[in-house]
Amino acid sequence: MKNDGKDMIDLRTLISLLLGKLWLIILMAVLGGAAAFCFSKFVMPLKYSSHISMYVQSYTGISENVNNPNNISNSKQLVNTYIEVLKDDAVMNAVAEELRGSFDNSTLAENFSIVDGRISPSSLRDCITITSVTDTSALKLSAVTKNAEISAAICNDIAKVAPDYLQEAVGVGQINTIDTAKVYNSPVAPNVKKNTMLGFLAAAMLTALAIIAVDFFDNTVKDTVWLGDKFKKPIIGEIQQFEDEKKRKKNAEDSYTKLTDKNVPFSVVESYKSIRTNITFALSTTEKKIFTVSSANPVEGKSTTSANIAIALAQGGNKVLLVDGDLRKSCQHKIFGIKNKKGLSSAIGKMASVEECITRNVMDNLDVMPAGPTPPNPSELLVSDNMEAILSDLSEKYSIIIIDTPPVNVVTDAMELANKVSGIIMVTRYGKTTTDDIDNAMSKIEFAKMNMLGFILNDIKIGRGGKYYSKYKYDKNYGYGSRSDDSDDEEDKSSEKKSADKGSAKKKKGGK
Repeated sequence: MKNDGKDMIDLRTLISLLLGKLWLIILMAVLGGAAAFCFSKFVMPLKYSSHISMYVQSYTGISENVNNPNNISNSKQLVNTYIEVLKDDAVMNAVAEELRGSFDNSTLAENFSIVDGRISPSSLRDCITITSVTDTSALKLSAVTKNAEISAAICNDIAKVAPDYLQEAVGVGQINTIDTAKVYNSPVAPNVKKNTMLGFLAAAMLTALAIIAVDFFDNTVKDTVWLGDKFKKPIIGEIQQFEDEKKRKKNAEDSYTKLTDKNVPFSVVESYKSIRTNITFALSTTEKKIFTVSSANPVEGKSTTSANIAIALAQGGNKVLLVDGDLRKSCQHKIFGIKNKKGLSSAIGKMASVEECITRNVMDNLDVMPAGPTPPNPSELLVSDNMEAILSDLSEKYSIIIIDTPPVNVVTDAMELANKVSGIIMVTRYGKTTTDDIDNAMSKIEFAKMNMLGFILNDIKIGRGGKYYSKYKYDKNYGYGSRSDDSDDEEDKSSEKKSADKGSAKKKKGGK
């Protein structure tokens, strides 16, 4: 879900989101239930209840017929009036005096608020519940306190003082009781089971609401369909997270995983094959087979992605040159384990020949030109005529040239190559790159009049119930390096080689 006026909250997306965080909802629900249980069991005080029933009669003389319908009707009408009278401060004060005669001050202070040495009428009233019994002229009086004896005493004292106050206030009818309130030593509160269940449900609901709220205001990229529709650009590919999280955190600066490394998931290999095909199509209509790879901000995976795109294209039968154009913070030499004494900066500055700056055959069909020594003026070097001459010369020797460039929103280096390349591919990182980041980068790309080839969404987190879970369901018998994989590679190599040969033939024909 995105916080965009044009987007609607999709029910399936919402369910998928909650299922993806189901473990968190369950965890918080269990913690909420445990907290409610502990609070109810060990913190909340025990409370005891007692009750008494009182019956309202509207007649005053014994000669009147008790079963007279008019008397019963009048009694029902008196019930609500009696309830209000019984809750009055005068009645509460009279009951308070009765309680003071029966219990010591310390016991009373544990159950009521004491003001000027007297029980507060409001604190006593809070302990009492008076209700009418439906379709009868009866009242039920209940009292709940921390002391079972006090609860019973409240009921009995109200029944004791009520007739006088009712007669004085109302003047008609009378109130009777059949029995006295009893002391019940079984606590009625707290209800540990009920509170535990409520804590469980409340924690689950609050966690679900928090997840929805966070996702609603989250403007990071998590959906390639949405990304393509919003920015009206192609999606070159999607790459799921395949680098070990512990390794990533331990070596954040020097942690790179190549496509040829062991234990790379089959789905990732297939993703790069798809990217290889899409790039081949994207470049098929352009004269220059040179493109840059960049990102909006640092640490979004553009260097690793550049390296793996180069590997995938080389595996497809293309003669590929990977150029580390990040002259400020180079890392391609670290990824491939090669020397960086001479490189692109050396070639542009004419401190070494282009041939001396290229490391040949880092793998079949793939050469790498590292960045070389860090210069004081990277942007000026990239925009120079020497850079253009180097690329022009190298494009005659390689089918495809990939240039790894610095982040667009940090420096302008990638923009300096606008008229020297066919276009740029933007790498975005799942859950990290924001729409604001992409907006800023796109404005710079458009200002430089650079061709935007498309997006790659990198580091997609695959989880149970997650959005991308179903996209990577492959047979467990498949694997990188298996026979079926080799066969697919051969088919891809053949088709891409034919496409490259056709492109070469067109170029030569155009040259003639």
